[in-house]
Amino acid sequence: MHVIVWAFEVKRGCRREFEKVYGPRGEWAKLFAKHPGYVGTELLRDANRAARYLTIDRWGSREAYDAFKKRSRADYEELNARGEALTRTERLVGRFETPA
Repeated sequence: MHVIVWAFEVKRGCRREFEKVYGPRGEWAKLFAKHPGYVGTELLRDANRAARYLTIDRWGSREAYDAFKKRSRADYEELNARGEALTRTERLVGRFETPA
């Protein structure tokens, strides 16, 4: 399994909208679900800092995720721009593989 983890700091007053866009049934998940290999998304909010979140996106393989990015470049960029309006910071934590 291929897992992509992002860290976000959400702007004041934008938490609810951020959760709608980035949550497990949110707009990113709906876009991902149109493509083979997508497994699921998890959204975590920091227990001590409510504006800090992690997203965990799971794909069946690195190739499935890379194919999604290639085929959905325009939709990805559009949704990413919407998300940037909701956040102060966005950082890729990493792309991980489950050990064999």
